[in-house]
Amino acid sequence: MNWSHRKWSPRNGAVTALALPGSDHTAVDWVGELRGDHAGDMTSLFDSLSFAHGPSMPNRFMLAPLTNQQSHADGTLSEDERTWLTMRATGGFGLTMTCAASVSAHGLGFAGQLGCHRDDHIEGLGRLAAGIKAEGSVAIVQLHHAGMRSPVDLIGEAPLCPSEDAKTGARAMTVAEIESTIEDFIVAAQRCERAGFDGVELHGAHSYLLCQFLSPETNRRTDAYGGSLENRARPIFDILHGIRARCRPDFNVSIRLSPERFGLKTSEIVTVYEWLVASKTVDFIDMSMWDVRKEAADEDCAGRTLMDIFASLDRGSTRLAVAGKIYSADDARWVLDQGADMAVIGRGAILHHDFPKQVQAAPDFVVRALPASREVLRNEGLSDAFIGYMGNWPGFVAEN
Repeated sequence: MNWSHRKWSPRNGAVTALALPGSDHTAVDWVGELRGDHAGDMTSLFDSLSFAHGPSMPNRFMLAPLTNQQSHADGTLSEDERTWLTMRATGGFGLTMTCAASVSAHGLGFAGQLGCHRDDHIEGLGRLAAGIKAEGSVAIVQLHHAGMRSPVDLIGEAPLCPSEDAKTGARAMTVAEIESTIEDFIVAAQRCERAGFDGVELHGAHSYLLCQFLSPETNRRTDAYGGSLENRARPIFDILHGIRARCRPDFNVSIRLSPERFGLKTSEIVTVYEWLVASKTVDFIDMSMWDVRKEAADEDCAGRTLMDIFASLDRGSTRLAVAGKIYSADDARWVLDQGADMAVIGRGAILHHDFPKQVQAAPDFVVRALPASREVLRNEGLSDAFIGYMGNWPGFVAEN
């Protein structure tokens, strides 16, 4: 099948197939732009980073999108969540990203989730954007639909999935529901733009809805949204093209992807990565690796690390962000030395609101040891609700 009824197709002549080094897998590679400044240079963590759209980052530190359960039950911004995020901007993060923010009431993923699915969310989002940008940090909202991972007791109905899922009780989406959800993402991006954010990121990882479409295990459809990788990726590209068509020209747009697990094949995610680059719809690709130093689990990529696979791909002006166990200054420097453009900090940012400033002051900086006391976490801007959520992480919060 092709996407002739859409704005872009991976078969429209803008790309050609090349063999990946060290693998017999054939992936799509972008013709016309080379890696340029992505290859071979020794970039500093405190060098600025420009994008094809929107403002530059003052450094290479990005705050990971972190679930924190601090917003109000209706999705409006709480003071606790505003404090948590603006503290990270004050602490030196060049890009501050929100938690996964809901694009639809039937796609909620957790209690206390920040919302961008109603117009009455815009006022709080505006205060948040202003607070982040006042500190010189790029302000980004992550757009999210949990799909089959939406808790029934939270949404009050069976969750949605590309195909029926007996384990979660999810039902298969109709074509009309898929099209409506695509529209939900686009309109949510417009709300974030109206609120003053610099851009949005699509959550296409961790077995949430867009990832469920990519996975042949959770997407067993036989229509235009299932079967081939081209069809399984269709919702992502329809959303991206919709955002590009309706938001201002300098709006930063990105996507988070999982390179493996959740029924995904790394070789297919490589192809999606290259399609994204070829489409020129995204400013950066945020790869959630769980561990930036790990070897790929996919047998097609045996003997190669995930970092090597994705950092070695041509990406033109598209930037690469990587996340996964970056706990020290040395870890952050290492990912840039391996070819990434941005170090995405998760746990380290929870433990140190000023992780970037700590690295700048001490080249041998390492995050504090766990478990962390409640007092320490409160001083780092976590509310009792967030601390309670972190208590679900074994060994993270001290019992006393």
